[in-house]
Amino acid sequence: MESSSSTRQLLWFFAIAVCVKLLLIPAYHSTDFEVHRHWLALTHSLPLSNWYADETSPWTLDYPPFFACFERFLSIFAHYIDPQIVDLHNGLNYRANSAIYFLRISVILSDLWLLYGVCRLTKNADVKRRNLIWVLIVWSPALVMVDHLHFQYNGFLLGWLLLSISFLQEGKDLMGGFLFAVLLCFKHLFAVAAPVYFVYLLRHYCWKGLFRGFSRLSVLGAVVVAVFAAAYGPFLYHGQIQQVFNRMFPFGRGLCHAYWAPNFWVFYIILDKVFSFFLKKFGFSIQIPAASFTGGLVGDSSPFAVLPKISPSTTLIMVLLALSPCFIKAWTNPQPRMVARWIAYAYTCGFLFGWHVHEKASLHFVIPLAIVAVQSLEDAKHYFMLSIVSCYSLFPLLYEGQEYPIKVLLLLLHSILMWLGFSTKFTRASAPNTMVTAKKKGAQSKSIESSSPAAEKGGFTIGWVGKSYLLGLLLVEIWGQFLHPYLLGDKFPFVPLMLISTYCAFGIMYSWIWQLRWIISTT
Repeated sequence: MESSSSTRQLLWFFAIAVCVKLLLIPAYHSTDFEVHRHWLALTHSLPLSNWYADETSPWTLDYPPFFACFERFLSIFAHYIDPQIVDLHNGLNYRANSAIYFLRISVILSDLWLLYGVCRLTKNADVKRRNLIWVLIVWSPALVMVDHLHFQYNGFLLGWLLLSISFLQEGKDLMGGFLFAVLLCFKHLFAVAAPVYFVYLLRHYCWKGLFRGFSRLSVLGAVVVAVFAAAYGPFLYHGQIQQVFNRMFPFGRGLCHAYWAPNFWVFYIILDKVFSFFLKKFGFSIQIPAASFTGGLVGDSSPFAVLPKISPSTTLIMVLLALSPCFIKAWTNPQPRMVARWIAYAYTCGFLFGWHVHEKASLHFVIPLAIVAVQSLEDAKHYFMLSIVSCYSLFPLLYEGQEYPIKVLLLLLHSILMWLGFSTKFTRASAPNTMVTAKKKGAQSKSIESSSPAAEKGGFTIGWVGKSYLLGLLLVEIWGQFLHPYLLGDKFPFVPLMLISTYCAFGIMYSWIWQLRWIISTT
């Protein structure tokens, strides 16, 4: 009875979200809309052997095979709705209402997989914790902005990740590994967490003595190989495997995406700009390269004037170094309850130090951290700040004026709901109990939680540092949206975007340090 009642409540949460998403169908959508429409046409019109070779449109297929099969599945229904949606040549840039409604509704329906992941993940949680996780994930404004305005299928993909985490937390490692392998065959950018999965599964699942451990390692390896064989085997058979990998890993693109993701490389780029400016002032001959920092299809020439060129291998080494404390913890103390935290940390590292990172990749760590946010008062305060910062960093994706009130309202409502939810969860009566429970579970930490006055007295508050940072966020938005156009007009149009990216990068860097400190100090 309790299970069916919670399922009905979750469906109500989802129904409210659907109502909002349906209202946004006529709103702005990015070029990603045409990307996915073209992929429908491509997979519907061409044989599998030509999927990764076709160049009818600039928006060539660059997702792994399972996602291509997902597009092929959707194209079956699109053909019956409007055949021109899946017409490879006549359907280019097709924006009829039939195409818009079909694609928008396909994203909404695919969110049911996210809903299933959330449902399974919270089936054993208490009511307050369960409802709060539902609010943070099902009503995530970042997901609404990226998937249902900008246009993508991140909710569907994150559903696979949440399902994998739910099985790992239950100790069902084989199923958790299988689901993660499937996810990688849908979108390879989730592979940042693969080393964490490998270390954890090797230690927790396979490290069980020589014979038993080897048999488990063989089974786990066979499952993963079977998944990848199912995905890539047909393309290997048709001699297209090299073309598939060339499309999936276009390392010729620039270090940064079209809009600088708020990560470590923002500081590196700005430092290079500052150095080049002052060196030119002092009479040095500094040649500014023609390649753009932000070009998605630039060549491999260095876009830096002074500082050394950054290669994909450099970013890989930095990501692995940042992940090394997590590897040590996962090996020395592999605890299922820590899995969500380690995976979120892995995606934070990938976001901060990775190559050609998309700003939308912040969803990869913000959504898993929603699971962690309800575990302690300090986790809640950290998530409150991070969620606001990551959502605000997505504002430049929706640059048209008519969408401005929508994104502001979504962020404000989310902030209010978070504040009310965390305040209810961590009341004066419940906060001490939460810490006691955490200690009983062995989640002892040297983090701020143990010494914070707010934690001692109970209740959800943020300190003066957090308030000052949020005030700065407000000032950045006022400058970019109102003062810059009024005072400078069309001059220096890059400044507002640079301010948003840089300021948000400080917030996400702080989140990384906070997560790192928690991982190192927790036993």
